[in-house]
Amino acid sequence: MKETDILRQSWHVLYNETHEDQLTQFLHYLDDFRNSTTVKPQEPEWYKDAIVYSLYVDLFNTDFGGLTEKLDYLQNLGVTCLWLLPILDSPMRDAGFDIREYTKVRDELLGLPAEASDEEKRKVFSTFLDEAHKRNLRVIFDIAMNHTSDQHPWFQESRKGSENPYRDYYIWNKDTNRYTQTRLLFKGMENSNWEKDGEWFYFHRFFGFQPDLNYRNPKVLTEMSKNLLFWLGEGVDGFRADAIPYLWKEEGTDCENLPLTHTIVKFFRAVLDYIRPNTLLLAEACQKPVEVVKYFGDGDECHAGYHFPLMPQIFKAIAMQNNEPIRKTLSKEVTPEIPENAQWFTFLRCHDELSLELVYVSEEDRAYIHKNYCHKPEWDFRMGEGISARLSELMDRNPEKIALAYSVMLTLPGTPIIYYGDEFGKLNDEDYYREKIKETGKDDTRFLVRGKIDWEQLEFDLNDLNSLSRQVFAKISNQLRIRKQYKAFGRGSIQWIGAAYPDGKVDKHILAYIRKWSTQRLLIIQNLSSETQTFKLNILPEISWIDMFGNYADYNEKELSLTMKPFEYLWLKL
Repeated sequence: MKETDILRQSWHVLYNETHEDQLTQFLHYLDDFRNSTTVKPQEPEWYKDAIVYSLYVDLFNTDFGGLTEKLDYLQNLGVTCLWLLPILDSPMRDAGFDIREYTKVRDELLGLPAEASDEEKRKVFSTFLDEAHKRNLRVIFDIAMNHTSDQHPWFQESRKGSENPYRDYYIWNKDTNRYTQTRLLFKGMENSNWEKDGEWFYFHRFFGFQPDLNYRNPKVLTEMSKNLLFWLGEGVDGFRADAIPYLWKEEGTDCENLPLTHTIVKFFRAVLDYIRPNTLLLAEACQKPVEVVKYFGDGDECHAGYHFPLMPQIFKAIAMQNNEPIRKTLSKEVTPEIPENAQWFTFLRCHDELSLELVYVSEEDRAYIHKNYCHKPEWDFRMGEGISARLSELMDRNPEKIALAYSVMLTLPGTPIIYYGDEFGKLNDEDYYREKIKETGKDDTRFLVRGKIDWEQLEFDLNDLNSLSRQVFAKISNQLRIRKQYKAFGRGSIQWIGAAYPDGKVDKHILAYIRKWSTQRLLIIQNLSSETQTFKLNILPEISWIDMFGNYADYNEKELSLTMKPFEYLWLKL
């Protein structure tokens, strides 16, 4: 079906036969935009081979000028796509997810004097984009589709009264007796999904200063589409669509994953495809895989989505020293098949907490993971629903365990994301956490996992053979270098391989599998145990027992057994 047909069909599903004039105007706008823009289509499915690096521009290196200076570092590290955490204009009460202006980068990220013109400001970002693209680094960024800042001009107008033309851009009510079945996402930080403003209340799913948009108003849909188009024109390669499960609200439901939410996403996808095919639309849907796969549609919604449940199960598997949590999560019962053009995005850590929401862990899992990884009371997030800690802290600052976790994430199916600083074992930043509490008035422990990179100190640490940074960086950068060479990791199938002790008993400490794509066949073997394991694989492929890192496997030809040290991993070419 042509994109314009999808747009018309989606519009009629959302708004019936009403507002036809607005649809016609938008389609004219779209044609004019396409005729005036010069952006080229992207390669199909480029995101399947990507290695993504997630960063805050200011925390990474001050501003876009500083980030541009570090593009060689990122290219040499092996990453191929930068995910910029919120960069749009914002009062910064929620790290930039509270957007005040959708077509403007925050002034403080531009490194310009206050009197700089809009043209000079746009030039800074476009120069950065050009430099990234010269190094074959694609760039995507966050865009909150569900809500704005309460300082957004639409909301400021909306507050002026029920007759204001912007009133219907948001959800206002005389009391709080609407959407009563909607769960509270920020337990311990917010008391309600309704915020009082004068004699009225407005609806929000996140912080009270982030009013939800009202997609029942077609102007909201077309204006948000135009915001995406603006950045397409600037040359951005994709968007991380923040909080999309909550876009559509209906009385008598929990207001999550509703059918018309998917209609809105199809509309956004068709807009992007019409202007620049293969522009990435990445679903940030904190849901079970069976729900997330719905955001791929029939290959006509999001191109990719985060595999949220896999992340806590990797941590559980390492704590248990048992492969079952990972194998079960990636089984067809938990992770359904996805469309051919779709992709999972995987991660160990991100800008948020290690999430333990019941939408994708059980009460038992939550208690187990929390007990094993929440080493300090101040790491607790949302009363046991998460742990705010960097990967190196969760892994007891042990380079071997950190590297094992990365080995698992980088070799399982999907596109991997490296969270800035984790490649050198960055620690929790307690000073930054305290500073942000003062600034925002919110005790949000997620600030622990953010914080600035001190490049001078890092350079010193990377030259110290005994430092945690040097040891972690050497291992992770080596893994990234190898992973980048094999498309089987991003595209291939997975075949689980069992391991057994010499007496025949199953050894669940060993996580092993073959990744296969085209002519590539890669055998990955990982010892999740803190003790040495001697075992036999249930297949014995023809193999050279020297792995991709140049390490000799301890293979006993007589016994046909393999011995692996604690937390050791082998990537072998078949």
